[in-house]
Amino acid sequence: MKNIAILILAAGKSSRMKTPKQLVKIGTNFLIETVLSKAKSINTNHVYCVLGANSVLIRKEISSSDVHFIYNAKFNEGLSASIVAGVSEIELQHINYEGVLVLLGDQPAIEKTYLKAMIALFSKDVSKIIASDYGKKLGVPAIFPKSYFSELKKMSGDLGAQNILNKNSNVVSLKKQTNFIDIDTEEDLQAFKKSILK
Repeated sequence: MKNIAILILAAGKSSRMKTPKQLVKIGTNFLIETVLSKAKSINTNHVYCVLGANSVLIRKEISSSDVHFIYNAKFNEGLSASIVAGVSEIELQHINYEGVLVLLGDQPAIEKTYLKAMIALFSKDVSKIIASDYGKKLGVPAIFPKSYFSELKKMSGDLGAQNILNKNSNVVSLKKQTNFIDIDTEEDLQAFKKSILK
């Protein structure tokens, strides 16, 4: 479905990693490259990536003509500020997107098949939010219909879209599992590297 924008949130300061985690290596690729390449394989030319902290350094290392990079000057204000910046920029493109698929730049293990299953579910009813089921809560990856863009642009805080996902009756959770590990610390990184070597 080409009328879905993919929005990757990668503006964080990596305070727990103590180095820009977007640029830690997993195999021969940077962490952020791993996520970007999955997104591009699903929907080339409609991938948007929000950067903030260390954006100059990251852009120097990442060369991707297929990605629309967005700078979030308010990255200190948390995930919501990145969603606001991303959705605002997507709307400026004047492309008639039916929805936006929001991904985190530090979740490298989510499979392309999982993301495609989300898009397939969304295509059956483009008025519904499609969310990931973490057991006790819903989260991202998630697809938001364009009717939610104005609500997404009003968010604040570091919970991202969790309030919309968990307090809304218009949400369908994908009944499929994937590896939701996010890389926040050096320990997370080493555990993930070990898991992909098994």
